[in-house]
Order: sequence, then C-alpha cells, then structure tokens
Amino acid sequence: MKKLLNTLFVTTQGAYLSKEGETVVVKIDGEVSLRLPVHTLGGIVCFGQVSCSPYLMGFCAENQVAISFLTENGGFLAKVQGPVSGNVLLRREQYRRADDLNSSASIARAVVTGKIANCRTVVQRALRDHQEKVDADALGAASQKLSNAIRRLQSEAPLDIVRGIEGESANAYFDVFDHLVTAQKNDFRFHERNRRPPLDNVNCLLSFLYTLLMHDVRSALETVGLDPAVGFLHRDRPGRYSLALDLMEEFRPFIADRLTLSLINLAQVQAKGFKKKESGAVWMEDDTRKTVLVAYQKRKQEEIEHPFLKEKMAIGILPYAQALLMARYLRGDIDSYPPFIWK
Repeated sequence: MKKLLNTLFVTTQGAYLSKEGETVVVKIDGEVSLRLPVHTLGGIVCFGQVSCSPYLMGFCAENQVAISFLTENGGFLAKVQGPVSGNVLLRREQYRRADDLNSSASIARAVVTGKIANCRTVVQRALRDHQEKVDADALGAASQKLSNAIRRLQSEAPLDIVRGIEGESANAYFDVFDHLVTAQKNDFRFHERNRRPPLDNVNCLLSFLYTLLMHDVRSALETVGLDPAVGFLHRDRPGRYSLALDLMEEFRPFIADRLTLSLINLAQVQAKGFKKKESGAVWMEDDTRKTVLVAYQKRKQEEIEHPFLKEKMAIGILPYAQALLMARYLRGDIDSYPPFIWK
C-alpha cells in the first residue's frame, strides 16, 4: 500500500519556493524558512501570493509532487504536475462506463450509499456521545431518513433517481447539522449549506476543508491512472473534476464534516478568527487557517482499518485506496466498486 507523504501548505504571503539540490526551499523576505527533501512530499499547496521557481516546478513534476495554487481563501486556481500515470486502456474503459448510463448508475449508487451511510454515522455518533446536548428527536428522525435512503438505493435505480436520493439525503443531513454543533452556538450557527462564497463561519470551514479534500482525492485518482474529470454521479462539465467529486462524496462526512465539528466543539477555532466582507462572504484569518491545516494533517495521520481491504492504514491514504479499488473494478478485477463506509 502507498506510504502517506506530507503535504506542504504555504500560507505566508510573499513566500518564494525554489530548488536546492534534492530539496524544496521556502524563503520569506529573502530568508530561508524551511528546507524539505522532495522524497518526503506528496504535494505542495500554495495559498495566495506564493510563487515558485520554474526549476522547482520541473523538479516536482519529475518526482510526482503536484503543486496546487489556491486563492488566499482556498479557491482553486491551477495545478502543476508531471505526466499522468497508468495506462490508456484503463482510461478508455473509464470513458466507456461513463458514457453508459446504466454503468454510471451502478457506480453512482455505490458512491451515494457510502456518502449517506457515513452521514448517518456522524448523526448516530452525536446521539451516542452527546445525547444530553443535542435534539435527540430531530437527529433520530434524520437518521431514519438516511436509513430509508440507503434501502432505496439497493434497487436498480436509474441515475436520475440516484441523484434525487442523494439530494434529499443531503438536505436531511444538513437540516440537522446545526444540532451537531454543541459549543460556541452563538458564533457558529448553521442554517443551510452555502458556498461560492460561504456566508457563515461553519460554511467557511466546510468549504475550506472540502477544497483540501478535493486536492487529495484528485491526486489519488491521477496516481492510479484515472481521469479525475470524467465521473459517473457527476456528469461532464468543462473545468469540473467530476470523478474527484464522485469519490470525494464518501469522505466529506468522515473527514471534513467531523473535523469541522471537532474544531468548533473543542474551541480550537473561534469567532475572532473569521471576518465577514461587505459582500457577506466569510473568510478565515491567517492564524485560523493555519490551525485548520495543522488539524487536517494530524487527522490524515490517524489510523483506521479499511472496511473492505481489512488493512490498517492512515486516513490520508484512504482516497488512494478507494481510487485503487475504482481502478480494479473498471479493469474487471472485482465484481463491484466497494465504497468506503465508516462504522
């Protein structure tokens, strides 16, 4: 199984990254702030006014270290990477399955089942661990709706029905998400999911963590040779990484949503770390963003037993494991795609 490598997040504005020998060097105001051997890195993510030398970009591309450029608040701008790995036969099979609505529906049902099951587990764990702090009736009703949705997905539902079930389940889940916030309620009130831009502190955290998760999932798909732009649940759209969005669905509740709730409920982030613009958009202060990045990295280092592979691995390896299982399914090595279901 692939080894979990570090992701270098650079948030200091004006930082400059360059190559020295086999290392990546980060300079701030002309002074060396950090040196890291390239073999320890799985990716580099630059936020805002961060620049890289052309030699470093080429060096990273040769060593399969992708460099992503984001806005200061986490919006994706561009990515520099080397040649796509894997063979053309795998990608051609991916395109054939994506063009077949029945095949797409089969994969989409698995992906959505994984997402809904993991949403239900988030709700059920809140009921178990914080019963005295939450609205048990509301969470219980949401859990039942999610269970009903999973049962509906057991039939050979066409793609449009699968997408409808996914939408209904997302509404049921986010309708009770505010009940999962058990601390700092006045500062972290959640009314509904909104993005581009996020309009409150909770949505700001969710959107930022989804961006980080998207980076990891897209990289995992490219590593096993799949095209992250051609999906099954999410259909083709210029500029959209549909397969990455598909695979990401299983991890949103388990990684991003749970981390958002932990950061709030444990007071690791506070309202003073967020600012609202005149447009209503909410963004994170630099210190808060660094806190979230550190927490995300620590979360990725935690270990879990994969429910299908029955192998212990770091959480940060899970996107790669699922990308590998997707590739195996498309090649015909396994009978169906097994989604990641957290228990």
